[in-house]
Amino acid sequence: MSDIFREVDDDLRREQLKRMWDRYGTYVIALAVLIVVVTAGWRFYEYWQDTRAQASGDRFVAALRLADDGKHAEAAAALDELVKDGSGGYPLLATFRSAAEKAAAGDDKGAVAAYDAAASASGAPALVRDLARLRAALLLVGTASLDDLKARIGDLADPNSGWRHSAREILGLVAYRNGDLAGARKYYEDIATDQQTPSDMRQRADFMLSVFDARLGVPPEAPTAEQPAAPAEPAKPAG
Repeated sequence: MSDIFREVDDDLRREQLKRMWDRYGTYVIALAVLIVVVTAGWRFYEYWQDTRAQASGDRFVAALRLADDGKHAEAAAALDELVKDGSGGYPLLATFRSAAEKAAAGDDKGAVAAYDAAASASGAPALVRDLARLRAALLLVGTASLDDLKARIGDLADPNSGWRHSAREILGLVAYRNGDLAGARKYYEDIATDQQTPSDMRQRADFMLSVFDARLGVPPEAPTAEQPAAPAEPAKPAG
């Protein structure tokens, strides 16, 4: 008797599965096909991205070889092409290196434009964008006004900025070039008194401060060491 019930139960299950398959089988097949297609597409996309990144890397190395051979203008042109259609992080690297090659070729205007492009790249880290701003400002030291460079890197000279030492030195140089000795002295004094200033930069700041003080007529600081007391006079003999 139990065998009959088991057979009936099996028939009911088969009938239920058949009805479900008749109703949803097409969707199941479509879903399975979709999973296969999406997986294959993603794998192809990864392969395509890897291939593009490898090709970009090869082009970047080729441009560096041109630079090593002294062909700075050709290297900059190759790097500019990589900026346009490169993959991964190579466009940003190419922008930086292109700026350096343009500067080496005497094209300061083009170099500044390249650094400005890196500074405005939305996908670049803030540290990289700020470095690009400093590099551009350094190229403009001999031609830009102090107000122009303040607009570019003034915020990088703030006490909480990690680039404050370099920004202050650049701004101090421009102030000095424009004849603002008091303003230049203030920038270099901030460098010299900052406990985190690198030693070589502190030495330059101390030297520049001595130059400014001589030009401004600032008296040298009095020595801080205590002077030894004068020896007591010998006692006179009695009588």
